[in-house]
Amino acid sequence: MTEAVLLVGGRGTRLRPLTLHTPKPMVPAAGVPFLAHQLARARAAGVDHVVLATSYLAEVFEPYFGDGSAHGLRLTYVTEDVPLGTGGAIRAAADALEAGPGDDVLVFNGDILSGLDVRALLRRHERAQAEVTLHLTRVADPRAFGLVPTDADGRVLAFTEKPRRPEEIVTDQINAGCYVFRREVIDTIPTGRPVSVERETFPGLLAAGALLHGVVDASYWLDLGRPASFVQASADLVRGVVRSPAVPGEPGEHLVLPGAHVEPGARLRGGTVVGAGARVAAGAEVEGSVVLDGARIEEGARVRASMVGAGARVGPRTVLDGAVLGDRADVGADNELRDGARVWCGTAIPDAAIRFSAA
Repeated sequence: MTEAVLLVGGRGTRLRPLTLHTPKPMVPAAGVPFLAHQLARARAAGVDHVVLATSYLAEVFEPYFGDGSAHGLRLTYVTEDVPLGTGGAIRAAADALEAGPGDDVLVFNGDILSGLDVRALLRRHERAQAEVTLHLTRVADPRAFGLVPTDADGRVLAFTEKPRRPEEIVTDQINAGCYVFRREVIDTIPTGRPVSVERETFPGLLAAGALLHGVVDASYWLDLGRPASFVQASADLVRGVVRSPAVPGEPGEHLVLPGAHVEPGARLRGGTVVGAGARVAAGAEVEGSVVLDGARIEEGARVRASMVGAGARVGPRTVLDGAVLGDRADVGADNELRDGARVWCGTAIPDAAIRFSAA
């Protein structure tokens, strides 16, 4: 049996207002909660049992996913009363695992979309006989991530979490948020207090002489921490740039869910999703965007690379470009919101009141 811990307890503050009433892993991407894609990824890797480490709005997960049988998995829910950090969450979830000493446990961050071959990662971990194996990826600008230099054999040499000085940027390899732990390593993480694997657990293991192995992989990888990346991930899933068995349809330029109404003359492209009960009027153009359940895009509106919350309204001839509307937001006619503009849940903006707004 292969087991995994999925870290889904974060508050998703950078995604507000989408996460005011919904935990980040439950925000829809390509027609289903993002967590559904993570679970499908785990199942495809041969995982049988997933422990969901929850915290923020923990009560919403189980009513949707139940015991996991509909997803070909067995799910167990563990809830932190207070946030424990990545390491603390892994340690708290370990009590629900059945793995014993010598067994391996997968750990996934809940806000990463990846095309990683997880089975291959497990094989590399076994060959290296490592205490922990980390998925690494290369990025053009690594300053916002944890840097993980390795030697020619893949042995991890150091950890630098979000470097602040130029001299600290010693590699473009970053921690990509997927790990294989030996069970006994998890059991060494302290209990009852916050612990960061990036700042405490991994550096401590290195200092103690443990073998940490890094696997650099060039497949698709995206951190969904910000609205723009979340919208991009949804569009990439719809178009099949990265594949997920959880997408409810074949790859294409758009995904229109049952109960949505798109009038003749509306134009959808770029991996757009139109949720159940949503309406897109004639003459509207929606490109690479997520239109959630019950939202309305009025005649002549243009929406690009944006998220339109459940029950929200985009008025006639209004332009959204890289914007986020919270649930039930109402933006009147002839407005223009660009470049990270956010409209909070329930806010009403009169006709022609805004020509530009940034976050």
